Amino acid sequence: MRPTIICHMVSSIDGRLLVDRWTPPAAGIDSDIVHRYYDQVAARFDADGWIVGRKTMEDYAGGTARTPRSCPDNLRAPHVADRKGRNVAVAIDPHGRLHYGSDNAGSDHIVTVIGEQVTDEYLAELHEDGVSYLFAGPDGHDLHRAMDILGGTFGIKTLLLEGGGTINGAFLKVGLIDEISLLVYPGIDGLAGVPSIFGYAGEPDEKPAAGQSLRLLTTETLEGGMVWLHYRVEESPSS
Repeated sequence: MRPTIICHMVSSIDGRLLVDRWTPPAAGIDSDIVHRYYDQVAARFDADGWIVGRKTMEDYAGGTARTPRSCPDNLRAPHVADRKGRNVAVAIDPHGRLHYGSDNAGSDHIVTVIGEQVTDEYLAELHEDGVSYLFAGPDGHDLHRAMDILGGTFGIKTLLLEGGGTINGAFLKVGLIDEISLLVYPGIDGLAGVPSIFGYAGEPDEKPAAGQSLRLLTTETLEGGMVWLHYRVEESPSS
């Protein structure tokens, strides 16, 4: 069984994601409310880890491409490395462009989701770095298969989807988001085209959220005017 996927995000009131563009909090409100409440609310879910796309995971990937010292057998099966009891940091990196150098993203164990087209040398490099990996089909875009493996092979029960709009939109499009946890910061971006919570790159007539409805579970007003909205994603009555 695949993990429960909770999309956990913080945005301005116009749904934008670039924190450094937002208007500042009103006088007397601490500027650290964004990160403080984001982490506090995330902890409520007691998740086994988090998911991001390649661009976000770049901040944690400190390695460089290299020729591995050896090439283990059976590279083409999911590789479950030693988590040492840590949570997981799941990277969606279909083409295997990231080089890690270690298995740590912060204090969490890296699991990379890749396509079957990556080379054996790249897989051997992941082995040397202690990074776990699994295959999401030939091109690395079969998210349903990836989540099934994370649940069945890795034993993951709950994950927080904390990506940018592109990866969030990809999960939305294929119906893999079970809940949405959104912290709304009392500020504005205001510029058209700035990345937003969901940013599926489809055709103009596509509706990535088609067939899905949101049922409100919780609303909380937090310090400084932040608001937490928690929804369950359900099948639309009309679908």
